[in-house]
Amino acid sequence: MGLKVELKPGERIIIGDSVVTNDDQRTRLVIEGEAPILREKDILTVDAADTPCKKIYLLVQLMYLAYDPAQHHETYFRLVKEVLAAAPSTAEYLDRINNHILTGMLYKALKETQRLIEYEKKLFEHAQGSQGLR
Repeated sequence: MGLKVELKPGERIIIGDSVVTNDDQRTRLVIEGEAPILREKDILTVDAADTPCKKIYLLVQLMYLAYDPAQHHETYFRLVKEVLAAAPSTAEYLDRINNHILTGMLYKALKETQRLIEYEKKLFEHAQGSQGLR
């Protein structure tokens, strides 16, 4: 049994190294086989990667879609060290992401990185709120 995906009109999805764009009707696809799959809502562009944790997501996304994920490891781990130095409270998220990457579970790493981005957002909101108190 393959993966069932419903696409809205005009929605895009990445399957392997191809981008599929739905026509003007809702469509259901059944995808069988081994290929990385990303729905449009989960795709982050370079321009949208405007925070450190979003850049981590972008690197995990590149690993997930790559034939050789290791080519992105050096940049990824350098950025993780920078984020960890700036915000040590991100450690538990980064540990889980790293474990998923090192065990080849890149889709789970993507999902955990989405949680990291939500946490980063809360940190920024808290920091902005603290500055307003001065």
